[in-house]
Amino acid sequence: MLSFFRRGIWAKLMLVILAIGLFAIVITGFGTGGVGGIDSLAGGGGGSLASVEGESISAKDVQDQVRRQLRQAQERQPGLDMPAFLRGGALEEIFNQLVTLSARTVFARDQGLAAPKALVDRQILAIPSFQNLAGQFDEAAFRRALAEEGISEGQLRADIAKSLIERQLMLPVAASAYVPEGLATQYAALWLEGRTGTVGEVPVSAMGGGIEPTEADIAKFYQTNRARYTIPERRALRYALFGTEQVAASAAATEAEIAARYKSASAQYAARESRSFSEVVLQDEKAARAFAQRIAGGMSFAQAAQQAGFGPSDTARGELSRDEIAKRSSAAVAAAAYSTPQGKTTAPVKSPFGWHIIRVDSVRTIPGKPLEAVRAELAAAIQSDKSIEALTDMINRIDRATGDGASLADVARTEKLTLVETPPVTGAGAAPDNPGWTAPPEIQTLLRAASGMTEDDDPLVETIVENQRFALVQVARVIPAAPPPLASIHDRVKSDLIARRALDRARAVAASIVAKINAGTAPAAAFAQADVRLPAPAPLSAKRNETLPRQGVRIPVERSTLFTLAPGKATLKAKPDGSGWLVVHLGSIQRGDPAKSPEVAVGLRAEFAQVMGDEYDRQFTEAIKVGMDVERNDKAVAALRKQLGGAGQ
Repeated sequence: MLSFFRRGIWAKLMLVILAIGLFAIVITGFGTGGVGGIDSLAGGGGGSLASVEGESISAKDVQDQVRRQLRQAQERQPGLDMPAFLRGGALEEIFNQLVTLSARTVFARDQGLAAPKALVDRQILAIPSFQNLAGQFDEAAFRRALAEEGISEGQLRADIAKSLIERQLMLPVAASAYVPEGLATQYAALWLEGRTGTVGEVPVSAMGGGIEPTEADIAKFYQTNRARYTIPERRALRYALFGTEQVAASAAATEAEIAARYKSASAQYAARESRSFSEVVLQDEKAARAFAQRIAGGMSFAQAAQQAGFGPSDTARGELSRDEIAKRSSAAVAAAAYSTPQGKTTAPVKSPFGWHIIRVDSVRTIPGKPLEAVRAELAAAIQSDKSIEALTDMINRIDRATGDGASLADVARTEKLTLVETPPVTGAGAAPDNPGWTAPPEIQTLLRAASGMTEDDDPLVETIVENQRFALVQVARVIPAAPPPLASIHDRVKSDLIARRALDRARAVAASIVAKINAGTAPAAAFAQADVRLPAPAPLSAKRNETLPRQGVRIPVERSTLFTLAPGKATLKAKPDGSGWLVVHLGSIQRGDPAKSPEVAVGLRAEFAQVMGDEYDRQFTEAIKVGMDVERNDKAVAALRKQLGGAGQ
């Protein structure tokens, strides 16, 4: 809503995505948009880019963060490469946010702010990346996510703690913004304002063919507009695909392996018992004993739970294995639940979460599975494991060979791989010189991998499908960005020049009409007096709240232009499709009445409070920095930019 009024004054730099944040912020989704803690920043090595009160921000951590953000950006914009990402200001934005977070965290720590371990634990338990499909914390998923991001549990906890401390510091600042009702009401009147006028068109089609351009005219237009015809940098790639098909023969499961796997998983395939439970957890032992006594006296579990303040949805646990109960509570609670007969209730059992009383609602026996029933399942699992191991060996073998100087052709011949060479393609996967070429599915992945490579670089292994398909890729040649020769696009340039001249003539006619209207001539008369035959202008009306940008909705340029004019005045605007010009004239203004739409003022007041809160946040942060020893190594930042950009910079 406020985007119309503030005209971007408060807008922050948006660099493709730049959801800046170290692992804790990225996966938790909480915090103020800052990055991880100072301890993790200082330990990265790679030289210091800045320090805040002696706390170092290393080049390695900034570099890792830039690469992480580039990967996220490439998911939404596949053609994006590192040089383009850096040209958009990514490095500077990430670095500045790291410095800002460091200053905030140091200041908050000095004020005695802290995050208790229990609060950090709750945040970890609530992270979706660490949960299973049932929405429960999953230790395996937790460890896997940490490994994928290359961060220890201690670093994660430190980052989350510092994020929570930062929230304690900054949320009260932003929340203190107050907007008077009168201010919002005035803007609501502007928001509801209506305007009426006319719009007329001066189309290119009305201008005639014009004078035939000479060869000199065409050549001059081509030179002046070289950027218009420039083809982006292109890379021809040479690569060889390999994957599970190369190791299928050696990865096949043997009978001995299947039997051994079945034996090692005997507990999984043996007959077992599955139980459904209802459970109440009380914090006080005395209350838990009283609960158990009520059941022993003949009261049903549901009635006792209701008296204790628990409804059916609070106590129902469904089917749980012994291990699942142990993970949720303790081994003692699991043992009690699985040693109690169906229809009976356990005595109170203590865990770190309180006193558990569990009723065994049902018990069913799940029959075991003989080897023959799971042979195919075991064989597939064994083959998958052996394939991954064989592919890992193959990748290591290829890496050693290329490291020792073997060429891509040598490796392909040794490993019996098929070489493929693409025509020169852009970062988006297009081949301008070969329009009939069809890009293979793996091309975008390979282009991202080769975006910083040159012809002199050794081939590298890139993952196409995790654990299944890979490619050994090398840049065959790089064609710098340049326009094609004029002779090859002569007819296109000539057509563009003719269209440009016609558009310029149409603009001159439209400008003449605008001048007449602004001098007092009525719009219809000004159009009628034009040197070419034109359609008469049409009525035009709009409300200001109908002209603001909305996702997926195109606002006609003539309607938004009404709100840039003074009454009685006109202006010209290019048609978005390039087919001519529009002459927009404002006749009158109808002031909005906020009393008829009170919800508008309420909404504006809330948005103004958000804007002011953002400004308070910014100013408070700047005040923090003023009182601190903040040192920035601009030469090191420039060196990192050069290193990240490579030849493409």
